[in-house]
Amino acid sequence: MAASSTLSPEPRVLTVSGVHKSYAQRPVLGGVSLTVDAGERVALMGPSGSGKTTLLNCLGGVDRPDNGSIQLMGQKIEHLSSDELAGVRRARIGTIFQFFHLLPTLTAFENVELPLQLLGVAAADRHKRVSALLDRVGISNREQALPAQMSGGEMQRVAIARALVHRPNLVLADEPTGNLDSRNGAIVLDLLRELSDETGTAIVLVTHSQEAAAICHRALHLRDGLITEPNLNVG
Repeated sequence: MAASSTLSPEPRVLTVSGVHKSYAQRPVLGGVSLTVDAGERVALMGPSGSGKTTLLNCLGGVDRPDNGSIQLMGQKIEHLSSDELAGVRRARIGTIFQFFHLLPTLTAFENVELPLQLLGVAAADRHKRVSALLDRVGISNREQALPAQMSGGEMQRVAIARALVHRPNLVLADEPTGNLDSRNGAIVLDLLRELSDETGTAIVLVTHSQEAAAICHRALHLRDGLITEPNLNVG
């Protein structure tokens, strides 16, 4: 089912203005501008090489744009120091990857707990929040399992819990169902939609999948580093 287009009146989470990025003098982003509001889910779509992942990396502070501005909750992040940027990522951003990127020596519980440890959250509060979120994503019975002992669908649910446990303003998801079968992909998409609605967390989701785009309020299509179809309502 496509997402409802009705959004609550919350602060703007993300404002991107004229972002350019090149690698080895090869232009990848040619002046991208977009906005994302609290609780809004936006799909980034387009062919391979169009700049989707590069844009996601810039939004998350992994890469710095050559020109342009990225504001997260009103704070410009493109000129922050490395330490300041790391602090913003820890507190305000969650990330979900296609290949899960769980730490192999940590249990499901410990993987989800890690962002809270980095923020200095007290142990009792960490335990309460991690337990509640693992239950919410339906894998509380697997909290002591290591990644190698879990299925792909279970690992991605752990990754979703890890991305949301510190209550970020923005979640960046890079092909979150790309390594899952259709059944587990549908489960993960339903969880992302439901948890975003419940928490008011904005999501920017890179995908080639129409099913993934359907949980979003709108889709932005990139081609050759430019948005060619802005604000396409997928609802």
